Amino acid sequence: MPVEHIQTAERLRDAGLQSDLAWEIVEDLTTEVGPRMPGTEADLRGVAWMKQRFEDLGFDRVYLEPVTYPLWKRQSESARIIAPNDQVVRVTALGGSVGTDGELRGEVVFFESIDELAQADSSLVEGKIAYISKRMEKTIDGAGYGPVVAGRSAGARVAGEKGAIAVVIRSVGTDSDRFPHTGMMRYDESIPKIPAAALSNPDADQLERLLERGAVELGLSLDVGFTGEFQSHNVIAEVTGSRWPDEIVLIGGHLDSWDLGTGALDDGAGVAVTTAAAAMLLNEDSRPGRTVRVVAFANEEQGLIGAYHYAEAHGDDLENHFVGSESDFGAGRVWRFDTGVSEDLLPQYEDAFKVIQPLGIIRGGLESGGGPDIIPMKNLGMQTFRLSQDGTDYFDYHHTENDTLDKIDPEALKQNLAAWVSMVYLTSHMER
Repeated sequence: MPVEHIQTAERLRDAGLQSDLAWEIVEDLTTEVGPRMPGTEADLRGVAWMKQRFEDLGFDRVYLEPVTYPLWKRQSESARIIAPNDQVVRVTALGGSVGTDGELRGEVVFFESIDELAQADSSLVEGKIAYISKRMEKTIDGAGYGPVVAGRSAGARVAGEKGAIAVVIRSVGTDSDRFPHTGMMRYDESIPKIPAAALSNPDADQLERLLERGAVELGLSLDVGFTGEFQSHNVIAEVTGSRWPDEIVLIGGHLDSWDLGTGALDDGAGVAVTTAAAAMLLNEDSRPGRTVRVVAFANEEQGLIGAYHYAEAHGDDLENHFVGSESDFGAGRVWRFDTGVSEDLLPQYEDAFKVIQPLGIIRGGLESGGGPDIIPMKNLGMQTFRLSQDGTDYFDYHHTENDTLDKIDPEALKQNLAAWVSMVYLTSHMER
């Protein structure tokens, strides 16, 4: 790559390490808006806030694109051990679950994993509450998530098919706090829909100790469910490219969050870092070659809904989407750089990597997914890169009441910004 572009990227990197802009954005978002549950007044408030912040930062173009989706609401939730003795346990409904219509009571039957539940005879499950015990392992890259998340997403389908009256899982999380982790689940229309909930890890441990001693009856009360449709928006801002303005470097995060915390890690930090990175390119001496488009995606949490709307709206312009990437894995330091680009681009990305390597980042692989909200465009053929964050502690807080601003290290956020602004700038100037 040309020396002048490398030097500009290094200057931007160093400026990012000194900038408080990403912190200011996530602090303001989580304080002035708070949690941004899809389908709530706070969702709309978040959209208006994001649009105004983009405008205040001076982006060349700011606009909204509508996103419509089914509206799921959480009103209240609770659970208790009824027998062998009365104890309150901490529980949260899984996103998309049906309610219990009052307190649902049933004997608990233990399964180590969803695979064990799937293989069980229906006679062991029928009329009971199926409990899935599998615990998530803590890793830097979140590799422990995949082996357990099937219990959350498909547990109700598998248990419902076998005649269970509800399913309860150990939270998909690595903490030992009494904060249960929510997250989306799915039904099969051909299988009875049963309520689905997650216990905090300590309460799951308590349930298992009781089960070792004998039969356990659980009472579950979930006032939740779908109530029509809702319209929100993807919020989009652009820095116009100086060389190829019709071509796009697509970056961003998702604006929505679950309702339990304030969505600081998931994904206020990602929105803040990518917004700040693009804003740093508004200066005349660091203009991008291609247009940098920042998208604050709507309703990622309930199924990448804003991302799929974006792909539907812009799929015909795939040829002009040069490369895409999302920040959506908390606010830990970036530790690895992965690419999913053509062989022709790889030499330029190796040059770009040398700019971010001093930040403590290692070179990863060649099969980057780009991030959850990038998947729909990647599936159409868009190239990607990924600045992977240290997720060792991310799943301590993921989808819980504990996802709050105090979990963000401002210095780690600066390192993220330094990596993002330099990589986005260099990507925007790469030759095809």
